[in-house]
Amino acid sequence: MSIGVILLAGVFFNFPILIGPFCLKAVPQNVIDGSAFVSDIALAFIAFSAGEFFRFSSFKGKGKQLAIITVFEALAASLAVFVLLYFILRLGMVFSLVLSALASATAPASTLMTIRQTKAKGDFVDTLISVVAFDDVVSLLAFSVAISVAMAATAGSVEASTVILPFVYNILMILLGGAAGYVLKLLMAKRSKDNRLIVSIALLFGVCGVGAVLGVSPLLACMVMGTVYINLSGDDKLFKQLNYFSPPILLMFFVRSGMSFRLVTLFDASSRVAGVPLLLIGCLYFFVRILGKYAGAYAGCKLSKKPPKTTRTLGLALIPQAGVAIGLSELAARTIGGDTGAVIQTVIMSSSILYELIGPAMAKLALTLSGAIPKAGDVGETGETNAAEEQPLKNERELLIERMREIQAEIDRNNYARSEEERAFTEAAEGDETEELVLNSERNRKFINRR
Repeated sequence: MSIGVILLAGVFFNFPILIGPFCLKAVPQNVIDGSAFVSDIALAFIAFSAGEFFRFSSFKGKGKQLAIITVFEALAASLAVFVLLYFILRLGMVFSLVLSALASATAPASTLMTIRQTKAKGDFVDTLISVVAFDDVVSLLAFSVAISVAMAATAGSVEASTVILPFVYNILMILLGGAAGYVLKLLMAKRSKDNRLIVSIALLFGVCGVGAVLGVSPLLACMVMGTVYINLSGDDKLFKQLNYFSPPILLMFFVRSGMSFRLVTLFDASSRVAGVPLLLIGCLYFFVRILGKYAGAYAGCKLSKKPPKTTRTLGLALIPQAGVAIGLSELAARTIGGDTGAVIQTVIMSSSILYELIGPAMAKLALTLSGAIPKAGDVGETGETNAAEEQPLKNERELLIERMREIQAEIDRNNYARSEEERAFTEAAEGDETEELVLNSERNRKFINRR
């Protein structure tokens, strides 16, 4: 796992950094500036996917517990970072507020890969997956509020239009997202499978375009769009199809972010924020966020009366930070501008590499300590092994048939190491092929009858 993460970090960060305008200058700055729309599109996909987990039905039963844990672990990390930056280091309201909002984000990819690799199961895994999913929703909301306040603060003279207009535009974008989700539900009901991606992507691009015209982030609108759609239709297959389609777009986004990364600035002795070296800020942010995540998860689990093993270990699995945080930092750098925006992006991207290096190891440690990873002796404890030993011995023919069935199950297309996203994408294509075969068969039958 660690080797894979290192390779991914090399592809997503090191190579783009080398070819960017701050190293080999193979890609000029004007190309990066002209491709800013890639970030908005990537964030639109991320926000829409986050809306899938905001189902009203999920708040029944364990929903209250999950909401408490998520809010505590996300806001505790943001609060810890804000106290460090604003009250201890005194780095300014805008810088402290935006960077602390970004601290709440957690990267689900490495955690989910660790769970799949270890085949972990149980209440701890269910809680972890739900918290990581809800965490993106909280992060998007926190960042939207923080960036609005930051823009109002950087406007200089506080006027009614400076404060009210961004608020009104955000409300309009939320209403637009809800309307787009409703329209998407209507269109999906009357649309063939091959047009599902076309319609959904067109609506997402339209929402992003309206946000660009108003000068407002489309994050909330896209998240509301996904929330409205999943609650009205209950169709989670569209989200899986989009998740299988979106990796090339996310790859372009990560490459562009890597080319914008100023690695030299991090180690430059003259790089300071309010007199504090940038390298020191990055190191303190790295450790304080971990402490905030762990303390918040511990307090949330305690309040929700989770088992002791879950309470003690959940925070260890919430350390990774990458996709959402990098995207939001790039958006913050573009929105705020100047040295403040560049420093925020540098801190997030440099710390994300470290988080992704230690994140899988900490997630595996949490799964091990919580008892979620099945052990070899667990089979014997359930009595299954003993029961098998008590059964009469099978002859060679029965053993051969049983082994052939096991091999057949392993190579079955529906169970052969395919993700849910890939299966959803393939089923849609196979469904179209089946419909086409049926239509062709019907045409051939009519043609033969006429003859």
